[in-house]
Amino acid sequence: MEQTPDPSARSRAAAGTRGAAGSERVLRARTPDDDGLIDLASDDRLGPAGDGRPVEAATAAEPGVVRTITLSASPGSRGGAVLGAPEVIETLMDTARSFVLDTGLLPGSVATALAAVDILQNQPELPGCVRTRAKELASMARRLGLETDDPAGAVVPIVLGPTGAALRAALIRAERGVRAGCLRPPSVPAGRSCLRLTARANLSSDDLAVIRGALTAVAEMKVTM
Repeated sequence: MEQTPDPSARSRAAAGTRGAAGSERVLRARTPDDDGLIDLASDDRLGPAGDGRPVEAATAAEPGVVRTITLSASPGSRGGAVLGAPEVIETLMDTARSFVLDTGLLPGSVATALAAVDILQNQPELPGCVRTRAKELASMARRLGLETDDPAGAVVPIVLGPTGAALRAALIRAERGVRAGCLRPPSVPAGRSCLRLTARANLSSDDLAVIRGALTAVAEMKVTM
């Protein structure tokens, strides 16, 4: 019995990739007679103007590519959106109810997202500023002997290992005026609990000094454990 290709499997695979190279790998994996849709998650801080991962990889205009974006991160709103051809959007609104919770966002959420788009159009340098600040935070953590990654976007993980250490580090940072998420299993693998710092374009030198003080306290805590 011939099996029909599963577009949702390709969607899940594409959404799980990281960086522009991931988008290109997914597109190269398509066959000439494959007319299924490919869902490329759009990290809205990648690319020179923050246009997202598919634009950075020059794959956004490829046939069959549908982009999904979140409105609850950088735009500061809620929900998400699908960017695609009119027929794709009409199909989602009319027939894909099992995948769509609500096709009509609250007016306030729409207004917030549109305001964020206006800001980005008028200040296209902001995504680059975010990445610069994120790299500064990662460099700061490394100099203090803390484990982190080279960030492609705004998020900078500070890996602390045991769950207890990450929880104590989160409290230390909060006491010093720095808010950071604390990721623990099952969100991360066992032994890889971490703090999740999120850079902003408008972090000032004073803000960075506060963060440096909090990271120093976290590094000292890790040494004494």
